Amino acid sequence: MPETVHQISRLIQHRGMTIPTFLYGTAWKEDQTEALTYAAVESGFLGIDTANQRRHYVEAGVGRAIQRVLDAKKLNRSDLFLQTKFTFVEGQDHRLPYDPKADYATQVEQSFASSLEHLGASYLDSYILHGPSSNHGLKTADWEVWRAMENLQKAGSVKLIGVSNINFEQLLLLIEKSEVKPAFVQNRCFARTKWDAKIRTLCKANNIIYQGFSLLTANSMELNRPEIHKIVKRLDCSLMQVVFRFALQIGMIPLTGTTSKSHMQEDLATYEIELTEAEAAAIESIAY
Repeated sequence: MPETVHQISRLIQHRGMTIPTFLYGTAWKEDQTEALTYAAVESGFLGIDTANQRRHYVEAGVGRAIQRVLDAKKLNRSDLFLQTKFTFVEGQDHRLPYDPKADYATQVEQSFASSLEHLGASYLDSYILHGPSSNHGLKTADWEVWRAMENLQKAGSVKLIGVSNINFEQLLLLIEKSEVKPAFVQNRCFARTKWDAKIRTLCKANNIIYQGFSLLTANSMELNRPEIHKIVKRLDCSLMQVVFRFALQIGMIPLTGTTSKSHMQEDLATYEIELTEAEAAAIESIAY
């Protein structure tokens, strides 16, 4: 592949760790979770995102797929980036991974231990708070959970910690008052906010990597504009590839949740295309 101005590496260094720049997301896969996770790794994905939230994820299915990969000696555990989440009871259904009557620190410990068992792992690469307990500020519950997550990182049980579904004011508070700063922010990413530009700027200023999900599904109207189709035609590629390449070029780690193996391979071929600066700028402002 010829060298390009914006050559994007599939792996980067972040806070002493090697991180894949593209993740496979396993939400809403149900009984296909194992097969699709295995297919994603077979296709070349080294980063897998899941959660210990049976309502939307089958974390144990991810674990079975990973074990198949390891048993086949195709990869070592150290080659993989496994990321899962702690979810408050309000985001769960009746299949809880912890005692809801326990204090929050105990809930985190129980959920984390359950995740290790599901994933067949002795450690995790990234552990994410699935979202603050409310839409405004950070409550006592959030801080108790975050302190417990900090303790997991200090103990070496998890390499890095982060947070998902968080707004600007909440992230600012977390950065200011936490002992262990978040290494990742994972948000649903909307074109109408210039792809979460305000939070991405805060992340960049604080050595936090932004992970974006629902890049396609949350922006179907904006992505149907002539400017986008013009880029697709110029590059002779798919719309998905254009969006994921845009994410990579602006320093975001995109998540894909495709259920098609051919689309998995197509998504990873995103590394082989190149947007001009003008095209990237047009996509960033596509909702305006």
